[in-house]
Order: sequence, then C-alpha cells, then structure tokens
Amino acid sequence: MAAISILMPVYNEVLTVERAVTAVVAVELPADEVQVVVVDDGSTDGTREVLRSMDLPDEVELVFHEHNRGKGAAIRTALEHARGDYTAIMDADLEYDPADLALVLEPLLSGEAHVVYGVRGFESHSSYSFWYVIGNKVVTMAANVLFDRWLADVMTCHKAMATSVWRSLDLRANGFAIEPEITGRVLAAGYQIYEIPIRYRARTRQEGKKLTAADGLRSVAMLAKCRVEAGRLRRRASRPGQAERIRRRRARSTR
Repeated sequence: MAAISILMPVYNEVLTVERAVTAVVAVELPADEVQVVVVDDGSTDGTREVLRSMDLPDEVELVFHEHNRGKGAAIRTALEHARGDYTAIMDADLEYDPADLALVLEPLLSGEAHVVYGVRGFESHSSYSFWYVIGNKVVTMAANVLFDRWLADVMTCHKAMATSVWRSLDLRANGFAIEPEITGRVLAAGYQIYEIPIRYRARTRQEGKKLTAADGLRSVAMLAKCRVEAGRLRRRASRPGQAERIRRRRARSTR
C-alpha cells in the first residue's frame, strides 16, 4: 500500500473546520500512511484559534498564512508539505463527504487511473441554485470544447493524483481559478481524467458560500490561458532539434 496526503485549504470556516478535520482523520483509507495538511489562509473569524486549540493526531500538519492569499495559494503551500505517494484535496466546508475520499483514491491505488475527479450530481435537494449549476456547466463545457474532452465537473473539489503529477503541473493561480487551472494543465499534459460519482450538498450564502459569477468568468479565462500555453509548447517542441535542446537545458538545471 501507498502513503496518501490530504490537502485541506481553509479560510474563515469556524463553524465547520473542527468537524471537517476530525472527519477526514477518521476516514479509513487503504494506505500505509495518511497525512493531512491543513493550511489556514489568513482566517479572521476564529478559525485559526479553533485549529490551534484542537488536540490533533500526529498525522495532521498545520500551516498558517499570515494574510489571506487565496485558495490556490493555500493548495500550493499544502502541496509543498505533502509526503504521500498520492495526494487529494478536501475542503473544510463539509459540502463534500470526507468518506468519499476512499472512492476517489481507489482507481489511483489500483493502477486504473492517473488522475481522478469526484463528480457532483447536482440534485434538486443538494444544489445551491439554478444559476450556480448552470455556471458550473458552462465552465465545464468550456473545458470540453477547448481540450476536446468530455468531463462532467471541472470545478469539483475532489481531485486526486500522484503527488509527482501534482508537482509537475506548475500551478500558479492564487484564488478559485486554481480549480480550472488544475484541469487545464492536466489535460494539456495528456492525462485522461477518471470520474467517480460523489455526494455533495451546497451551502447557502448565509452558511458561507464563497463562489461568485465573477469566479466563473475567471475560470473560463484560465482554461483558455492553459489551452493557449499548451499550444505554444507543442509548436515549440515540434521544431527541429527543439526536443533535444529542451532535454539538455533540463539536464543542466538539475546539476
């Protein structure tokens, strides 16, 4: 069996963070070692105090950003601390069921897939609103058109892959655009995404829902950016002798 790292970005989740961390630690995963990396992204509502007051087991590692830098920055920080062979993301808002982490990780551990997404069904009783679902489908359709693939849920939190694959993506986004950036760079690298149905219950705005319509627009822009960058890299690599020059440059940089 392998070692698994669970990354948990947190920002102003005082009502759910303790239950979320406790629930993730309690999940039975088929692994020799499980590491949970919790990154508080400059919370101001008491979340930091709750985390510091918890009696946490050794497998939980706490990291604190002094100022809010965005979900993407929190994920990148958590990834720096990941020690597992495979890594997955789990939000602290409990819209997702931590028990579904086992479902998402299973195709990775069995060798059936390189990248796995947990896909939301958006049933009537669990969706935030009509426009929230439509916005998600528009972003997902943009990814499908740009990369000629068929995906069901680009913006899902439950994304899992080998830690080495995560680190090869060269993620840069700071905010919620990290979600489409992950997908764009995964598809640009040629990976097939394996999708697993998961449970989901969206929060209301009063309960702390943070995504907005502007995030949807930024997500489409990020997907387009990843597609353009991928095209440039392919054209550059296709030039005579370019592949060998890239190989030599990389070899020099690792000396």
